[in-house]
Amino acid sequence: MRNTVSSALALCAFAMASCGAFAAQSGNQKAPAMEITSPAFRNNDAIPTLYTCEGRNVSPPLAWSGVPPNTKSLVLIVDDPDAPDPAAPNRTWVHWVVYDIPPDSNGIKEASKALPRGARAGLNDSGDLGYGGPCPPIGRHRYFHKLYALDITLSDLKRPVKGQVEAAMKNHIIGQAELIGTYQKKK
Repeated sequence: MRNTVSSALALCAFAMASCGAFAAQSGNQKAPAMEITSPAFRNNDAIPTLYTCEGRNVSPPLAWSGVPPNTKSLVLIVDDPDAPDPAAPNRTWVHWVVYDIPPDSNGIKEASKALPRGARAGLNDSGDLGYGGPCPPIGRHRYFHKLYALDITLSDLKRPVKGQVEAAMKNHIIGQAELIGTYQKKK
């Protein structure tokens, strides 16, 4: 009988510990924040020349995590608020617009011409679909890699510019993250 009581107490303790672990996983702990990173450069560090007009002008590898569970699509916008001169900026230059990125994707590979399946490219300020790397005319510029989680998909916006994508995603942003890289021409 003594072993039965001990076994019952041990089983009860195990069940209570399991319930506590379940409660911690089911919402009593804060979800990790959405994050965008690159193995090519850290936040606020210089973007390697490879990804600029002085290099191969290919897109850097990007990775993300912490996407909210009810996300229907992601949007990536890369822009430079320091154009043309960081000492006297008068416009934001758009380098890359990608929308309808599947929420289960975890990033974009380096030099990626092929976006995650279902993702769509918008126009950059050079008038091209796809990535256009840093090429600042003067000084060190900042390049904001902004990732947005949306509660909708945007469908085909027919070669949109940044402003059209931003208008379509208004009131649908449920998470966001940012990675900043810098660049100054060597020549």
